[in-house]
Amino acid sequence: MATAAGKLVVFYDGSCPACIKDRRWYEKLAGKTGESVEWLDITGRDDELRREGIDPDKALRELHVKDNEGRVHREMDAYILLMSRVPVLKPLAWLIGLPLIRPALAWLYHRWVAKRLSTSQ
Repeated sequence: MATAAGKLVVFYDGSCPACIKDRRWYEKLAGKTGESVEWLDITGRDDELRREGIDPDKALRELHVKDNEGRVHREMDAYILLMSRVPVLKPLAWLIGLPLIRPALAWLYHRWVAKRLSTSQ
């Protein structure tokens, strides 16, 4: 996994109120560290996502983060990478990575996203 240094690009759903709220929460906690994170709204950018090697449907269902080396991290790996940059979130990043926590949290996250997408369509 990439180090906490360098620029990150977060591919997020800008048409999702909860996603926008999460972005603002992260930026508030990150402070100056947040300046090295670019937030890219995926709405209407299917071709651009494909050029990055990201399936547009998966981009709606899982967080994707591109690190400073051009690698795309998804799902829990993306959250861990993003959170590990912010001192107050580092313990949470560590917790998410635990073998028993990670799959349970991924399962809950996928259920929440499926529900969100079913109510927005």
